[in-house]
Amino acid sequence: MSTEFYAQAVVNKKVKTGGFHTKKLTLPLVLFCLLNTAAFAADPFTLTSSNFKDNTLMDRKHAGNTAGNPNCIGQNVSPELKWANARADAKSLVMSDWEGQRGLGSRHLLAYNIKPAVTGFAEGELSKASAKFTGGKETSGTTAYRGPCTPPNTGIHHYIFTIIATDLEPGALPLGLTRDELWEKLKGHAKGVAGLVGLFGRL
Repeated sequence: MSTEFYAQAVVNKKVKTGGFHTKKLTLPLVLFCLLNTAAFAADPFTLTSSNFKDNTLMDRKHAGNTAGNPNCIGQNVSPELKWANARADAKSLVMSDWEGQRGLGSRHLLAYNIKPAVTGFAEGELSKASAKFTGGKETSGTTAYRGPCTPPNTGIHHYIFTIIATDLEPGALPLGLTRDELWEKLKGHAKGVAGLVGLFGRL
């Protein structure tokens, strides 16, 4: 499977003029420097859930419950999600189903303007409007979590949760953006990404 998401890190170096002196480093001093450099290395940006491990099946309660759709067999309870080691920036959260709509893909969640102090959402919290995020339009047009409504005999679908750190101020993005509109506004502002894959299907 190909992926449409990638992260790139760039370190800007400030160059100062002037001379400098060198001196011979002893082996213990070299080891001390290396160990301290490793100790202060940044931990990776991660996205996890207490409801399922990465690339494992999600519970039926996380499936959608859209009235009149026989493929919606769940309770539309959004999973608990939490992230760690993010940059101190506003964040956007996206959930996509790559196999949805017979391969065209389906968006199930767009949440953005998440303040830096927020480090996760409790189970069910993304299923309704909240002051903690601004909702974008998922594929069917709602602005909150819409759980999987996977048709039978279509195999296991991959539901990709993506958390993106940005340098945009919280509140900078308007309500109701589509995924393509959100992507356009995030160009040049995405600073880091973490992902989590949940599986669901009806064989």
